[in-house]
Parts: sequence; C-alpha cells; structure tokens
Amino acid sequence: MKIGYYPGCSLESTAIEYDRSVRAVAAQVGVELIEIPDWNCCGASSTHPVDAVLTAALPARNLVIAEEMGLDHLAIPCAACFLRFRDAQKRLKEDPALRKKVEETLGKKYKGTTKISHPLSIFSQPEIKKKIKQKIVHPLKGLKVVCYYGCYLVRPPETTHIDDLENPMVMDDLIGLTGAEALDWAWKVDCCGAGHALLRPELVDRLVGDILEGARKTGAQGIVDACPLCQANLEGHQKGPDAPLPIFYFTELLGLAMGLEKEAEGWWKKHLISPKKAVARQR
Repeated sequence: MKIGYYPGCSLESTAIEYDRSVRAVAAQVGVELIEIPDWNCCGASSTHPVDAVLTAALPARNLVIAEEMGLDHLAIPCAACFLRFRDAQKRLKEDPALRKKVEETLGKKYKGTTKISHPLSIFSQPEIKKKIKQKIVHPLKGLKVVCYYGCYLVRPPETTHIDDLENPMVMDDLIGLTGAEALDWAWKVDCCGAGHALLRPELVDRLVGDILEGARKTGAQGIVDACPLCQANLEGHQKGPDAPLPIFYFTELLGLAMGLEKEAEGWWKKHLISPKKAVARQR
C-alpha cells in the first residue's frame, strides 16, 4: 500500500521521534509512505485567525502537489496539521469563491481528489490491524496508560470525522494490540491549551495539570498521544512534587511491541521525560 506523507514542521524538528516511529511502524505493516516534495507549513496556529485565503491556500498547495503526483491518499500525523488540511478541503469544497481565489493565488487548479487521513485511521484499517497483531513479538503486559486525543483530532466532528466526539476509542484499540492496558478516563478529549503555550502559559499550566491529575487518578503509568503540540505541552508543563508522567506517541508503543527496541532507544532520547523506566518495569 502506497500513501502520500506530509510530516509538517513539528515532525522534522521538535517531534522527530514521532516521525521516525510513524515511518518505522508503517514499514513493518507494509505501508509505503511517500513524502511529498517541497511541502510547506500548513499555517496551524498562525494564519487561520487572520487570513481566510492564506489559511486555505497553504494546505491546498500541498494537496495540489499530491494530486500532481497521483497520490489519492495523504497521511498527516500532526493533529494540528490534520485539522488544517481537513478544514481547508471542506471550505474549498463548499465555497466556490474561496476556491477560485486560492487557485489564483497558487496559479494552479485544485481538484480536491486526495483523501486526508491521520495514521490512527490508517493503522486502524482491519487489514492493517491484522498485520500489527502478527508483528507483535514483545507484548507490553502490565503497562497501564491512558490515551489522550485532545481537541484537534475530534473537533469539530463535521470536519475531522475520525472517531466519537466524546469517547473516541481508535487509539485505545491500537494500544490494546500491544498488550498494554488502555485505561478508561474522563480527560481524553480535554484541551491542553496548545494554541496558548507562548502567550498564556499560566492557562496551559492549569489545563495540563488537570489532565495529569486525571491520568494519575486512574493509575496510569504514562499518557499516549497522537499530536506533537499536545505532547510538548504535556511534557513541558508538568510541575509539582509528583513524579513526572512520560508522554508516549502511540506509534512508539506500537513499534516497541513489534520488537523495534533499538529504534525505540533513539526515540526515548528525544523526550523531555524519558519513558524508559515506565516501560522497563513491565518488560
């Protein structure tokens, strides 16, 4: 299976371990990720509040590149990028005037033929889940985690279409394949304040504190995430006397259970809070 791939800014910098683990898991299950060349920033957190045309044009330029390559499917691991692409695609479909302005800006026609998916959805396809099960060689028995979806993956539901708005389970189900226990909790779609990290850090401290407290109350040994902005917030805003909770990317746990232990050692080194102790206690 060949799928286009848009890493976005975070996965080539602060979240490079997410990029590497996504690529590693995809290779294990026979998914060939084809990175689109000369991709540009999607404009998350910067353009959509101020310029409607640019907000749509930035993702559209990447989609046009994918269309020109004949890619009918594009994987986008960053939840913020995923939402911006989905939102742009929806607006361009529903607003012919906006679409015309975007095409004039790009100097190219936009067809709208490329499907946009988060890796959570791709790896949750029945045939891919079957391959994941077959690849599990080191089950993570005894590891108790909670899955955190945040805002961008599930809201607004008419745009994201990824899972249930209030109680998504797609990540929980994938983590269950690793042998780890995904605990039920009430904070899986609460906002971590990622968009306010620079301007209102005190707000982020409070939101992250509530999420961490919820995770600890369930007995979780770590939080599993699918967004580099949320991961950075949940790691970087941990305060207080409690032992810090590691924040895993879901692909890191999938890869570890598949036997990619050497690769995982490299991923862990990129974390502010090392997940090694949490995993080692269960192995």
